[in-house]
Amino acid sequence: MNNSSPKRKILFLVTEDWYFWSHRLPLAKAAVANGYEVVLATRVTDHGKRITDQGIRLIPLGLRRRSKNPFCELSSILELIRIYRAERPDLVHHVALKPVLYGSIAARICGIRSVVNAIAGLGYVFVATGVKGMFLRSVMTGLYKLAFSHGNCMGVFQNPEDRKVFIDRGIIRPEQSILIRGAGVNTKLFSPSPEADGVLKIILASRMLWDKGVGELVEAARILKRRSVAGSVILVGQPDPDNPASIPEKTLARWNSEGVVSWLGFRDDVAELLNQSHIAVLPSSYGEGVPKGLLEAAAAGLPLVATDIPGCREVVRPDVNGFLVPPRDPEGLARALVKLVEDAEMRHEMGRQSRKIAVNEFSEEQVVKATLSLYENLLQGKRLQVRR
Repeated sequence: MNNSSPKRKILFLVTEDWYFWSHRLPLAKAAVANGYEVVLATRVTDHGKRITDQGIRLIPLGLRRRSKNPFCELSSILELIRIYRAERPDLVHHVALKPVLYGSIAARICGIRSVVNAIAGLGYVFVATGVKGMFLRSVMTGLYKLAFSHGNCMGVFQNPEDRKVFIDRGIIRPEQSILIRGAGVNTKLFSPSPEADGVLKIILASRMLWDKGVGELVEAARILKRRSVAGSVILVGQPDPDNPASIPEKTLARWNSEGVVSWLGFRDDVAELLNQSHIAVLPSSYGEGVPKGLLEAAAAGLPLVATDIPGCREVVRPDVNGFLVPPRDPEGLARALVKLVEDAEMRHEMGRQSRKIAVNEFSEEQVVKATLSLYENLLQGKRLQVRR
């Protein structure tokens, strides 16, 4: 950006401050360094001071992900309208479901010039089955069409399959979307180390949600234990009370006390834990974008085992840097883990390939560069305008 140009304002709308800290902070810091004024509207819990210390102005929100109360949801939209009218940002960057839907309504009403709607995975709705699933998809398709009807709006998708769903359902036009594969990974912080001695450690670093396949991994751990396979399963992360799929702490504590897995809870030394581990796993059935936990494990040079779903397929290349298994299949998961536990040469080669993929395709620098370029193009009107 030309330093002599007027300072322009970007407003990020994210539901949780911890998510912004873990997934969007490098982008926001780069925007500040490039001369933008950066504002974050989010629900503030534990990360407020750390965020403001990075030169980012913080606006606390009452928006809650889990709320379904119509009056609360209307209140959230009105709150956003007040904020957008007061701030008058040049560009708003909405991340995930409610910010995209509610933020787009507020941006339209307030005449915000440029909108970025980031789809961080399709979640439950677009994979749900049955009559309820069909109904929810129909409703969400209509709401997303409204969100993307802004005349200068771009959708950012983390994997090509999610993008195709939106195009095929008529939510967006191809030229209204861009593929930026995930939030990126810090390849300096997450880097390989010599394989640790001792019992092989299989690590899952994620929110403790049923949809992330934690239950299936626990069942796979039981299978490994029954077959006397020398592998220890470690869970890193905490429950997410605002998510209906959150696993109760008492369940995690019970598994830990049984000795079937080790649950470490929240940790801020994930890079070190990955260096002490041998295999990374994510048996998710959730509509992932590109899972950051897999990117970090790949950058740390670990072989990967994940489910054969969009998002996971972006990072895991079968028989190259890991294995893809069917969702909700503890037996298939156990078989893949056994292969890696028992074959050190395969483990090491797949780990080397993981590192190469992370550096070449998913580095933080690549994601930041692509997103800042998108901002400039939108602000300068350098793309085909979408019909209102």
